[in-house]
Amino acid sequence: MKVAIIADPIDNQKGGIHVYTRELAAALSRYGNKHEYLILRERVDPELEGLEQIALPNFRFGFGIAALRLFFAVPWVLNRHGVDAVLEPAHFGPFNLPKRIRRITMMHDLTPILFPQYHNWHSQQLQRLFLPSILRRADLVLSNSQNTTRDLQQHYPQTQGKVETILLGADHLQRERVQSRHFLDEKNITSPYWLSVGTIEPRKNLLRLLQAYRQFREKTEERVLLLVVGQKGWKSEPFFDALEQHPYREDIILPGFVPDAALSELYSHAIGLVYPSEYEGFGFPVLEAYACGCPVVCADNSSLPEVGGRWAFYHDAYDAEGLCRAMRSLYQLPEAERQRMAAEVVDWAAGFTWRGYVERLEGVLSGL
Repeated sequence: MKVAIIADPIDNQKGGIHVYTRELAAALSRYGNKHEYLILRERVDPELEGLEQIALPNFRFGFGIAALRLFFAVPWVLNRHGVDAVLEPAHFGPFNLPKRIRRITMMHDLTPILFPQYHNWHSQQLQRLFLPSILRRADLVLSNSQNTTRDLQQHYPQTQGKVETILLGADHLQRERVQSRHFLDEKNITSPYWLSVGTIEPRKNLLRLLQAYRQFREKTEERVLLLVVGQKGWKSEPFFDALEQHPYREDIILPGFVPDAALSELYSHAIGLVYPSEYEGFGFPVLEAYACGCPVVCADNSSLPEVGGRWAFYHDAYDAEGLCRAMRSLYQLPEAERQRMAAEVVDWAAGFTWRGYVERLEGVLSGL
């Protein structure tokens, strides 16, 4: 079977879907052997050996031009190359394909439907308009967690019987794991720090993190920094307004998006990852932290307990005091207990591999 991957998120995103698509393509290059794969994206990557690649530039002159590419240019190219199935990693499509080509849609979460207030109006309307028909026409819907699968079946009953849940991998950071302090030294970060990772957007609950961090600092004699890693996202103005008024503003560092080598370094040296998100389809940062031996404080909702297992310090996402208590519990953990936990979470994360993901995926594709 010849399977095409619409890999645009590698080039136009920096969040979880970017990581998923990038690592899926890399894993298919290394481990995919049951099917033939074609990668369609905005530019060719010479490091993806053994995969056919097609570059189809995306001219961002407005939605009209992007729509022409999405609805006409992409399906024309795929049909011309004789693909048997098309996988859309960003869950918006695939569109306008001949009936002979099977449609595979990857669902990371249902945030535009469950939390429309956290998305811009344009995104809300596009999802409400197209998602029902996308899921109805899909031959296969991939899900990244049992929580996402439950959400799909509750809100879109037409997906019953065609959803396959495959948990994602974490070894993309195990490959890069380092004990050095190149990035930390470059940024002159010498004090202990909490780490937050993810796009700066309302769903990540960073306003409540700022509140909890203030409470933590008021109860802690040691100077402990807060590093908020991630690119600026939509509707992030309230966070930056609160940040500028924060009594510990000088101790809150925003390095922006960082590459995997720097990210694994930050995980490896942090007190812990703090991840108070209101909802996650999977929660890459939790598993990435574990892969680097970093303890986690996270909310007790959605898919996070699936990924965090019994080691995370859980809290109610809407309780800043509860988040502060969880942070203090981890902060006060004896060193011997921290070391034992670090070894256990590394072992837990090692069970989530991209090789295993590809093996499961190829088996599912063989049944189409």
